[in-house]
Amino acid sequence: MMILETVPVGLRGELTRWLIEPHPGVFVGHVSALVRDRLWQKCCQGLKGGGVVQAWSTNNEQRFQMRSFGTTRREVVDFDGLQLIRLPVEPAGQADSKVAAEPGRRAKQTPLPRGY
Repeated sequence: MMILETVPVGLRGELTRWLIEPHPGVFVGHVSALVRDRLWQKCCQGLKGGGVVQAWSTNNEQRFQMRSFGTTRREVVDFDGLQLIRLPVEPAGQADSKVAAEPGRRAKQTPLPRGY
């Protein structure tokens, strides 16, 4: 699986030769380790300011491995041998304005009725 963010359309087209794109920028497929590494190299060389995250199954505790390159909204971090995703911390003023600007979202959680 590969996730591409803000990359040239040609790079996405190149990946469709090997993987399917069920959602824009998300590529899924079953390829050999050699093909996986070559696709990774191609993405890293053709980003032009974007970012890529790649994940594949392997024989470890989590049963998968991840790597990222370039500018992405999330960061892959190693935490005592586990790979986790870190979300960027937004300044307090920006987070509140985003929630208020998004239609259909409530800013506060509705409390559950008694008995739950």
